[in-house]
Amino acid sequence: MNRLALSCLAALAATAPAHADFSACVASLKAEAARAGVSRETLDRAFDGLRPDMKVLEFQKAQPEFKTPVWDYVDSLVDAERIADGKAAMAREAHALAYAERTYGVSRYMLAAIWGVESNFGTEMGSRPLAQSLSTLACLGERASYFRSELMAALKIVDRGDIPAEKLAGSWAGAFGQTQFMPSSYLRLAAPGSDGGRDIVDSAGDALASTAHYFAKSGWRPGVPWGFEVKLPPDYSGPSGRKAKEPMPAWAARGIARIDGRPLGGGEAGLLLPAGRDGPAFLVTHNFDVVYSYNAAESYSLAACVLADRLAGGPGIATPWPTDDPGLSRVERRELQTLLARRGYDVGQPDGAIGNKTKEAIADFQGKAGLPVNGRASAKVLEALRR
Repeated sequence: MNRLALSCLAALAATAPAHADFSACVASLKAEAARAGVSRETLDRAFDGLRPDMKVLEFQKAQPEFKTPVWDYVDSLVDAERIADGKAAMAREAHALAYAERTYGVSRYMLAAIWGVESNFGTEMGSRPLAQSLSTLACLGERASYFRSELMAALKIVDRGDIPAEKLAGSWAGAFGQTQFMPSSYLRLAAPGSDGGRDIVDSAGDALASTAHYFAKSGWRPGVPWGFEVKLPPDYSGPSGRKAKEPMPAWAARGIARIDGRPLGGGEAGLLLPAGRDGPAFLVTHNFDVVYSYNAAESYSLAACVLADRLAGGPGIATPWPTDDPGLSRVERRELQTLLARRGYDVGQPDGAIGNKTKEAIADFQGKAGLPVNGRASAKVLEALRR
């Protein structure tokens, strides 16, 4: 038997038990949903012929060496293209944003920023069927009980007629819609837009109203800024961390000042140092924590908050990030992918999204070019490709 045949047999032997286990698990999921009152019609549509999506397991076990530096993450989400797209989207959905702001007291700029970060203003919502992704994660992935409960919530959404099954698609982890709600969050917090609906997939207004409701329930304080950039005194060694809230006068007494020279104002804030003491610093309020509750990552929260400021006409981050190899805008990332493709790398359609294929191609190119191998789309990699 040749080597190829042996490898194929080995692959089949490795996947067969997983698929057998998946079938048994799906049967138990179907029975659990039926006991919860989900109709047979919904169950048949969700589960008949269902096979696992092994790709979502790869996404769940993302390579740690490909973790994104905070400056890459923020700069990739807050660039000139997204700001221009965001202002156009805000003009297009001005009525919906005004309704959500008036009804729930949440800044329209923050709502637009979440919309932009989560789905690029409704253009990139994900296309993986939730029933398949969540079943795979519930049966074969980590945090199985969490994804099992999310699957039950997704089935209820379909069963009660909120969103058709064929439109319930999203990210590998099960988030869906224009502002990427998890199914359980949708059941708890989806709110009607000005049209009275809760269709967060096809209606930007419903998605924005639901997100505003989420923020309001999470404790958003109207009229309070999320925070602002500050300048630290030389050799600052005081407290830091978004949770370590102190009154503004206490921060002023430590020599901390707003980057634009204005007074710190009132209220309490924590000192956020996302790249350490050598990078930008921010005093962040309770409203920053509300954004964090939407997606528990400080880099995400900072990107959304800075984008909100830029959409409102404010400046970007003034202090340089502590790196000699900055990240790239979307225009530059598309150029990078195009140059990689010309060298024979399979990176798919150049779209500016740095997925695993692009990261692997970058890492291979870095090794050949004598650069540190980390799969990062950076200025030095782009310059090397241009040469």
